[in-house]
Amino acid sequence: MMRLKILLTLGLSLLALHAASAQGDEQPRGKAIINVFGNFHTGFGSANDTRGFAMDRSYFGYQYDMPNGLQFKAVMDVGRSGDVEDLERIAYIKNAQVSWKHNRLTLNGGLISTTSFKVQESFWGYRYMKMVFQDFYKFGSSADLGLSASYKFTDWLSGDVIIVNGEGYKKIQLHDGLQYGVGLTLNPVQDLTLRLYGSLNEGGVDHAENIYNYALFAGYKHERFSIAGEFNAMQNYRNVKDHNLAGVSFYTTVKLGGRVNAFARYDNLWSKDDWNIEKDEATYMAGVEILPCQWVKISPNLRYHDARSAGVKDHCMLYISCFFGF
Repeated sequence: MMRLKILLTLGLSLLALHAASAQGDEQPRGKAIINVFGNFHTGFGSANDTRGFAMDRSYFGYQYDMPNGLQFKAVMDVGRSGDVEDLERIAYIKNAQVSWKHNRLTLNGGLISTTSFKVQESFWGYRYMKMVFQDFYKFGSSADLGLSASYKFTDWLSGDVIIVNGEGYKKIQLHDGLQYGVGLTLNPVQDLTLRLYGSLNEGGVDHAENIYNYALFAGYKHERFSIAGEFNAMQNYRNVKDHNLAGVSFYTTVKLGGRVNAFARYDNLWSKDDWNIEKDEATYMAGVEILPCQWVKISPNLRYHDARSAGVKDHCMLYISCFFGF
């Protein structure tokens, strides 16, 4: 199986290189990728003793655009890991991919960005503050090793398919199973986006259940505001039978004028038969974003966590989230 994936990746690369060989007089262009996410946070009530400065994540990379639709991209992700103390930082290769665009077709191969919540992430627009629902609650990974393809059938309908290891970019392939995903994106009227996505992640070993992931999204983006909602569901979380999760997320942004935006978000996660009740919660988030220049973003925001379990205390946090990058 691994040999087949390597051959497919090489085939994609050769196809893209062949297309580039027919280029005209266009010149290649490159750009650096630097994104740094940080914050100061302090808690209230039961979280009163929680405060400090944090460097959540940093991305460093380079993107090189060749003529005739060929693109190379490599990105390093430096962030926290749940396997070590919080003071430690772990570096991963997040993207190492080659892409080729031709008319309505786009092909990607290597360590690529996944498609399960990419539309939602773009619509939300505040990744440096908080990940979108599926990413935050670990329904899937934002990057993985494999292949993807998308095709724009009409001006209002596009589709995509993806085949990846299914274990994310922070792990080597531990099992033989693969993850298969398919999505449809519709723009029936101007400024309205609808998205449907489903995936199957094979268990790969005995007694490991297949994981099924579903996402529905609707968003409307106007020049002065945006509003969106999504429903997400996962069956057999971490390959355990009937460990099912589901949840909704709603968010909106209003442009206040100049370089200031206001936003709000509501998330609600629940589990079948309360198997995950210690982590099930509803969260509320609101704040403003200030853009002193095009490379810097600063956002004071307030977050309230409403726990479902009687053994977990509700808590409120104030964040000053910051972004630097280009």
